[in-house]
Amino acid sequence: MKLDTDRIDDAILALLHLTLHDGSRAWKGFDWDAMNRLYQKGFIDDPANKTKSVMFTEEGLQRSKILFAEMFIHKG
Repeated sequence: MKLDTDRIDDAILALLHLTLHDGSRAWKGFDWDAMNRLYQKGFIDDPANKTKSVMFTEEGLQRSKILFAEMFIHKG
């Protein structure tokens, strides 16, 4: 079975929005490979540090907000 890592990355980016704090930080409790892909795509700063949270880039913050709304906000 081949995983669609782009869809996984979108889901994690949306879920990171749930833990948004201090304007553009989110707790980084997700799979390291996925976090590294989000970093490589330019959505978050380098997650390989000693802090327990990661900083969104401007693009990542906007995309996480959109994906969160698409995936998790009830339209009805």
